[in-house]
Amino acid sequence: MIKIVIVDGLDVYRNDLRLVLSTYNDFEIIGMGKDGYEAIKLTVDLRPDIILLDIHLPFIDGVNVAAILKYRSPATSVIIMTNLDNKEYVQQAIRNGVAGYLVKETDRDYLAVVIRAVHNGDCFLSPKIVSGIFRCISTPYKTSLGVSKNDRVQLSNISDIEILIITYIGQGLSNKEIAEKLTLKEGTVRNHISSILHKTKLRDRTQIAIHAITQGFTANEEPVKGDAFLHNRKKSLYDRAPVSADPIRIANIPG
Repeated sequence: MIKIVIVDGLDVYRNDLRLVLSTYNDFEIIGMGKDGYEAIKLTVDLRPDIILLDIHLPFIDGVNVAAILKYRSPATSVIIMTNLDNKEYVQQAIRNGVAGYLVKETDRDYLAVVIRAVHNGDCFLSPKIVSGIFRCISTPYKTSLGVSKNDRVQLSNISDIEILIITYIGQGLSNKEIAEKLTLKEGTVRNHISSILHKTKLRDRTQIAIHAITQGFTANEEPVKGDAFLHNRKKSLYDRAPVSADPIRIANIPG
């Protein structure tokens, strides 16, 4: 039995997809959500085999939810279901670990085939966007943000504890979870995050999370407190350009 979670902002589409997929004997719909925060919570709590995820979700968009789930629930395969075929969205989704990217008008029997194949370790792109992706990756990739060397985040004044907090934010932990791991008060964690935002000039907690993910701060293993770990994390962010506002609308990750 393949356990599936469905997350989409449209009630009608979400319910329709549940009804259709429930007709297959090898599928079990174990949860449904309507926003990015629910997508993370449902996946971490229920550990589905597959999550069907829309891109345009409240709180956290689907592309960035995929990046967080890569570390919070690595055994769950993410399939993006969307009406968007923007090549940059597709590339970023793939970089963030999705196993499938399909348009919502995909035939339901074909979707069932894709779900089974992804569950067995395969990856799929909608035929409608494959040609565009091939054209796009045949030229050097350039983000729509055009980040210059002058925009790099300087971390020379970031403390060791703030490095750890950046790493945990990138792994999708809440302020409460970070406080428990570091044996701090939740208010102290919030103060450190405010300090990080001030020092890095990042706009909000979401940008910290995205920056940590894209710049290699996150890891599957538990962060280790130590000079080598902290030096490598500082060097990683110091040497690389940060991610600014995503082309997709992003709201704060709940803390």
